Amino acid sequence: MSRFIESIKIEDQKMFLPDLHQNRVNETFAHFGVEGSIDLLKIFKDLQHDEDGLYKLRISYDLTKNYRTQMIPYAISEIDNFQLVENNVYDYSFKFEDRKEFEKMLQKAKSDEIIIVKNNHITDTSFSNILFKMGKDWFTPTTYLLNGVQRKNLLKTKKIKEAEITMQNINEYSHFQLINAMNDFDDMFIYPIAKITNLPGQSAYLEL
Repeated sequence: MSRFIESIKIEDQKMFLPDLHQNRVNETFAHFGVEGSIDLLKIFKDLQHDEDGLYKLRISYDLTKNYRTQMIPYAISEIDNFQLVENNVYDYSFKFEDRKEFEKMLQKAKSDEIIIVKNNHITDTSFSNILFKMGKDWFTPTTYLLNGVQRKNLLKTKKIKEAEITMQNINEYSHFQLINAMNDFDDMFIYPIAKITNLPGQSAYLEL
């Protein structure tokens, strides 16, 4: 049976974006024809977490509503380099716990992190959605693998916009940053586009 995960930001005993996380879990159960869901806020309250600081609450669950929890201290780390990796068939519409395909792509790459290209379009990294900067504006690809909670939140609050970002126009953007439930829009972790070591026009991309 498939298992799914939710990774939720907990800071100073507060859960962030609870409604968006709950909606995603509810949609997962509904898509697979299961009535009801698990209550994320109740799960968090039952843990009686009383520590300040930044934590990742990792909830692993299945469609019988069995779940396991981990509360993990969290620190954002900077990544040295990225590589574009093509995968035209992978479907990650739901947040499956099984990440073997991501691991295979990471092993194939000669970089710390990957940016997945699907049918010539930019999608996500192995663990996050991605934003690209043009001028003063930030854009996220319309062609995501997973419509993450932070992505939804930033679009809803109009901090970012959507754009079709492809192998033909990625070089028009100057910088990029990674977003997920743990990583908000953050000016401290902006990467120049040159951090992608095999941009189109470079021979290394042709080897993938």
